[in-house]
Amino acid sequence: MTPRPRHYDVEASPEDRKGTRQQPPGIKGRISHFTWSNFACTMSTGAIAVVLSQQPFTFDGLNVIGKIFFILDLVLLLAFMATMVTRFVLQPWKFTKSLHYPKEALFFGSFWVSIALVLTCTQQYGVPSCGPWLVKALEVCFWLYAACALLVAIFQYCTLFVAEQMPVSSAMPAWVFPVYPFLVIGPLAAVLIPSQPQSSALPIFVGGVLLQGLGWTVAMFMYSIYVIRLMSNELPPPSTRPGMFISVGPAGYTSAGLVALGNQAPNVIPQDFLSLPNFDVGAAIKVLGVMSGIFVWLVAFWFFALSLVAVLTGVRKMSFTLNWWAFIFPNAGMILAAIQIGMVLNSTGIKAVTSGMTILLVVAWLFTAGSHIVAVVRKQIWWQGRDEDDGMEDQISSGLKSLVHDSH
Repeated sequence: MTPRPRHYDVEASPEDRKGTRQQPPGIKGRISHFTWSNFACTMSTGAIAVVLSQQPFTFDGLNVIGKIFFILDLVLLLAFMATMVTRFVLQPWKFTKSLHYPKEALFFGSFWVSIALVLTCTQQYGVPSCGPWLVKALEVCFWLYAACALLVAIFQYCTLFVAEQMPVSSAMPAWVFPVYPFLVIGPLAAVLIPSQPQSSALPIFVGGVLLQGLGWTVAMFMYSIYVIRLMSNELPPPSTRPGMFISVGPAGYTSAGLVALGNQAPNVIPQDFLSLPNFDVGAAIKVLGVMSGIFVWLVAFWFFALSLVAVLTGVRKMSFTLNWWAFIFPNAGMILAAIQIGMVLNSTGIKAVTSGMTILLVVAWLFTAGSHIVAVVRKQIWWQGRDEDDGMEDQISSGLKSLVHDSH
């Protein structure tokens, strides 16, 4: 039996990654190191499109800009999926290994979050221009997505629990990625509900609350482990500190989901819901959802502030890693929540602040996208010893040697 490894630093910096095998020549060699963490790019691009679709202050052309980001997200997602398929065709053994080798496996959830954001954008940008068939298709996709996300959350954590060993000293917010798809399902449900018929809207509402609850609860478990790590160990290497922003996402997207779903409650909840015909259950749920979302939002900002200080203290020693995309997608959740809070409170000040935050988010996307392209050209990523699959082949070789030794 292959022994469980003793230690994994899932946030090892490029400087700490030293591949021992020769890089295959040409484009095949680059593709062989295209890992799940690249889908952080599509997460961020989709998040920008979603944020732009929900701006409190609009102008001519804003919807066009949002559609451009949405189309770009679709193109990138399809291209990345094709690249991953090519990688696994070239090296079939990497498929199963990529789902439990911690450095890479934790980012499998980023693929599913990307799918959720595509569904959100399809509702925001596609439904107004299409017929009722798309509304029904999105309902079906919502439940299919929920089922897939649940399977991922169960089986990936089980695989990591059984096959790997990850010490608290290396804990990072990325540990929550297997349930990250649930953190965006509340906001997804909230944008789907207005166009759905009553018979579909209520189940989506209840499902959104239920599934968001799982994501937030597991995230709280991971928050505890992460804070223990910060209290008892040094900060991560400077180049991977942007990954600390992942901790902003659980509270941010949960806040956005609670406020948005609460705001939809009066239109969705029937008068006799929960067998309370003489009580306005929808209004009560709205108050509860909005106040709960406001209660949670500052948790997101606190983690944002901690992460920002950590990044600034090591900014001079930073080089690009795919963790840099965490500048965008988790913080987008915090901004979405602030937008929802500003809308429900009808606060011009909050709305204005969120507009400024959105501008900064777009600037961060442009900077990270440019850095990503430069890193590919300079072979800082998609190269032997530079990506999240570093050490995967060595682990397999070690396991085979152990099997041979045990057989003798």
